[in-house]
Amino acid sequence: MEELARESITLLASASASAKPPLDVGPRLGSMGAIFIMMKSALGAGLLNFPWAFERAGGIRSAVTVELICLVFLISGLVILGYSSSISGQCTYQAVVKEVCGPAIGQLCEICFVFNLFMISVAFLIIVDDQLEKLCDSLYELVTGLPKSEMPYHFYTDQRFTLLLLCVFLILPLSVSKEISIQKYISVLGTLAATYLTVAIIVKYHTAPAVLVHNTPLHSSGIGSWASVFSVIPTICFGFQCHEASIAIYSSMENQRLSHWVFVSAVAMIICLIIYSLTGVYGYLTFGKDLKADILMSYSGNDILMLVARLLFGVSIITIYPITVLLGRSVIQDPLLSWRRRRGGVLMAQFESRSRYMLTVLWITLTLLIAVFVPDISKVISVIGGISAFFIFIFPGLCLMFAMQSEPVSCRIRVVLTIWGVVTLICGAFIFGQSTTIAIMQLLGKI
Repeated sequence: MEELARESITLLASASASAKPPLDVGPRLGSMGAIFIMMKSALGAGLLNFPWAFERAGGIRSAVTVELICLVFLISGLVILGYSSSISGQCTYQAVVKEVCGPAIGQLCEICFVFNLFMISVAFLIIVDDQLEKLCDSLYELVTGLPKSEMPYHFYTDQRFTLLLLCVFLILPLSVSKEISIQKYISVLGTLAATYLTVAIIVKYHTAPAVLVHNTPLHSSGIGSWASVFSVIPTICFGFQCHEASIAIYSSMENQRLSHWVFVSAVAMIICLIIYSLTGVYGYLTFGKDLKADILMSYSGNDILMLVARLLFGVSIITIYPITVLLGRSVIQDPLLSWRRRRGGVLMAQFESRSRYMLTVLWITLTLLIAVFVPDISKVISVIGGISAFFIFIFPGLCLMFAMQSEPVSCRIRVVLTIWGVVTLICGAFIFGQSTTIAIMQLLGKI
């Protein structure tokens, strides 16, 4: 497990570096290693939002149907990216897109990459803020024996102040370094937290008194419900998002045959589908329409089983947050360093250090401000889900279309794959436009 964790961090870090030959990436990955790392990349904060998505979609049947349809495109996108990596000889997402589709689309990919990581960082801080709120309430009730409604307000009792302290004294020191070496020891924590949460939700459903379990319908019908179904696609995209790391994983595998990559992608996504579906189904059956966007916020603050889940998720998010800073900061910093070298600067080490500190502080400050003033995680995930459409649908569709213009394949295969690339591209554009519109309307308070 420790070896897999170390390989995972090597792959994640390489996503922000220039492309290298696969032999330079480190130990070669077997099938299980690739599946594990892909699952670890996909299973995360999105799990907290899935029960709410099931309720939003109108019930279990409609939500699972949307999941299965999305699964086809999710696996297709992974296969296309592996194929594009093999024909381009590149081993990072941005490098593959730039090589296959051209520098203009490659620059658009870098912009989307940074913005996506930035919004994921916001979502992480919102999750930590939510868990801090419940933990503070539980601690007050445990120490004083009084309900949280009687807790006097002081600035130091506000969870947002605690979040600020965490950012300054814990997250910032972890994020400013070039290498996030601590991750090789605790990177498995995210998968552990996700698995524990799923099991805990199932256990709570089966052990809760019957009177507390809601009688929820399996599905609803009508035009309104179909509109709601489309609105949860960004949540699904956010939950299954592992495509940015997929090329680095593929480039590090021992067996890089496309058929083997299809197997690895399908197995990883199906396991994630089972975990996400179990969480969504049992969370929805437990709370029904009383669900909150963050499933953990629907449980009592004094519930020991869920208290452990909060701590696991909180610690996991705090340790993963520096990874997003590292990857996003590198994409921004690399052009700055290149510009400095072209000017013939002699103090490169000093410039690199200053720019790294400034970008890190700016990144954490902006994400903290957004997390404080937009505390509803469903609104942030709507934005992230829209951007995720670029990595899951739009860029893979473009890669397939461009690849078919030059690859030596039969005319029939060229036409079929080009059409599939167009379909994937159109679906991604629709999801991006729809989710972005909903997110803007939510932020403006229109819906």
